[in-house]
Amino acid sequence: MPVFYSPVPENLPLGLVYMGGSVFTNNRTADSDFTREQEDLVSHLPLQMLLYFNMFYFPCWWFSAVFMLEVKFYYLPGYYQALLITGMILLTVIEVVRLYLGYTGNLKEKVPELAAFWLLSFMFQLPVLLFFLTDEGIVILPLERAVHSLYLLFLLAQILASFLALRTMTRKLTLLFHLRQLGKVESFHHTGMSPVYGLSYHRSVLPMSATQDIYN
Repeated sequence: MPVFYSPVPENLPLGLVYMGGSVFTNNRTADSDFTREQEDLVSHLPLQMLLYFNMFYFPCWWFSAVFMLEVKFYYLPGYYQALLITGMILLTVIEVVRLYLGYTGNLKEKVPELAAFWLLSFMFQLPVLLFFLTDEGIVILPLERAVHSLYLLFLLAQILASFLALRTMTRKLTLLFHLRQLGKVESFHHTGMSPVYGLSYHRSVLPMSATQDIYN
């Protein structure tokens, strides 16, 4: 059976196929990965709702707490006056930083910011608020007990919701890390193959039998 040879150099078609596949396929994959990562950027809805309502409730709590502190201030010992003023200042400053970290960490899925939000809520805000609610030496007034109790409920719910959000985010980031590593390994395998993805090539164009194409 006669064998025909292609007048085109053998490296030219293979080079064009390899270049086209590497350029267009890789660009499309990169763009789709970027779009998918942007679409998968989803915040934790319960935590976001708690932060939203907390942002409006905190000014009401602050004015009520300051008013109650002014009412009972001169009836308290000096060390309790210092403790209450220090606690109010710390709680106010930390609350501003805490809400900012919560919004940033939740909406942008940033684990360090959300972890800092959880730590500030659990290590600073919760002890100070429990002191305002449990120490009878500071003369807890009825309005003060009501606003502190509601604020404590907000805080406990945020601690639980942020913990769940952190667990979900860390699992997602771990999965994405493994998928990216797997993608790199697969890309290395592809680059180790021939330019036409491991298919053998011959100079002859037509005709070619199936048996000869498989075993040659």
